[in-house]
Amino acid sequence: MKKLALLFSIALVLFIGCKTNSLSNPDKKLVIAFEPKSESHVSGTATFVEKDGKVTFVAKLAGLKPGVHAIHIHEKSDCTAADGSSAGGHWNPTFKKHGKWGVGEYHKGDIGNFIADEKGNGTITLTTDEWCIDCGDATKDILGKGLIVHQGTDDFVSQPAGNAGARVACSAIIK
Repeated sequence: MKKLALLFSIALVLFIGCKTNSLSNPDKKLVIAFEPKSESHVSGTATFVEKDGKVTFVAKLAGLKPGVHAIHIHEKSDCTAADGSSAGGHWNPTFKKHGKWGVGEYHKGDIGNFIADEKGNGTITLTTDEWCIDCGDATKDILGKGLIVHQGTDDFVSQPAGNAGARVACSAIIK
């Protein structure tokens, strides 16, 4: 009887362990590369990591003119146009006005501005629960969108896109 109880206990532990592992939410990660647009020499990568219901985004860029640049998520994962226009407008699944991330109204694609140093290198990081990777929620899912770096600064006011200038780099947010 003790052996039977022991075997039952082991089987129960294994069953619970398997169920726990199958329910755990593994991290989702995408690493994408930028391609230059509008006759620029911009290059770099962007990483999206989803963990515990939040996505952390990190973009590292090189070849920029020193100064402030805007970066946005756009509607389409299409970077075929020489000027990046094939990526469409800002991703705005909730139909809000363009603005500054976290302040008043803003598009889900309104990431913001970052600074390129005197060597043309820049980095930006954002963590949010307003995005997901391949979750199927049209108001949150970044998969299938485009990531655009602009020549200039987002003024956070001009509609519909912040008057940030030419698109100098593009990347498709795809697996």
